[in-house]
Amino acid sequence: MAIPSTGFSAAASPFCRPEEDPFLLLESCGKAIESILRGHAGRPLRRTWINRPYGEEEISRLEEEVLPAIQQCLARVDEIDSALEAEAELSYRQQVEAEASLRSGGLQRCGSIPAA
Repeated sequence: MAIPSTGFSAAASPFCRPEEDPFLLLESCGKAIESILRGHAGRPLRRTWINRPYGEEEISRLEEEVLPAIQQCLARVDEIDSALEAEAELSYRQQVEAEASLRSGGLQRCGSIPAA
């Protein structure tokens, strides 16, 4: 199971630096875990704080439980982002329409545009 890419360029973001985006970090970590698991080739995975490395059972649990949890989290974040973007787009359109309505109303009152 591959960790999906969000498709956004974090380097070009006007909102924050890439290292400040926790979900970009999560995506990167998920990809790193996948790469490490692919490359272990049957060898145990050593850990920095435990002297017993991960064997096949622990590696299987990572593949079956941890990676899907990361993917689900990233998918949910994408849903939340999409909802925020849709909300912002709607708000922007409403603002543009309100400004256009005010401008056309003002022009009609001045006699520049005949009322329909």
